[in-house]
Amino acid sequence: MDLARYIDHSILKPNTTLKELEEQVIKAIELGVYAVCVNPFHVRRAVELSRGKLVVCSVVSFPFGLHTKEQKLIEALQALEDGAVELDIVMNISAFKSGLYNYVEEELKALSRNTEGAVRKVIIETAYLTEEEKKLAVEMIKLAGMEFVKTSTGYAPQGATEEDIRLLASLSEDRLKVKASGGIRSREQAIKFIELGANRIGTSATFDILKA
Repeated sequence: MDLARYIDHSILKPNTTLKELEEQVIKAIELGVYAVCVNPFHVRRAVELSRGKLVVCSVVSFPFGLHTKEQKLIEALQALEDGAVELDIVMNISAFKSGLYNYVEEELKALSRNTEGAVRKVIIETAYLTEEEKKLAVEMIKLAGMEFVKTSTGYAPQGATEEDIRLLASLSEDRLKVKASGGIRSREQAIKFIELGANRIGTSATFDILKA
């Protein structure tokens, strides 16, 4: 297994300097990592540094998902204009947990309609959801026409679990791919998640995982 080709290397800490961004993007290229996932402020520089040798992904409404749908759309479009080709979009968890399902559906559909051509991964923050809510979230993401469901931002009390990857992979029914993210620190964890059905691994521990 070429594990590097499954990895979205996260460079999302708020105190990341431009020098650190540069060092990490260059190292990711050297290791053959599939993508780097960065904050909107870093997209343009990451694209310049990547020189087409790896995919640049931007987060949208990270890490809490509580921007309005209009703000999310502006952020997503700006990231694409700056050169990102993938988007990791945080679902509005507050609206979802409040039962405002129409709002969440409209938001996802608006984002999907206006960002066609990009790969869109919707972060549902599994730590906060019941199994029934996870099922409902996956259905909404399917209906919106997105490409991926993603477990976590890394900011919740718990990240990806084997149980969640197994569940999301079964719910996706070949219509969605699954990105496991949150707390993935070892090669063994990453491989296990892939074996359970994850198509992509999100981690900031990329270099330790690949060194191992």
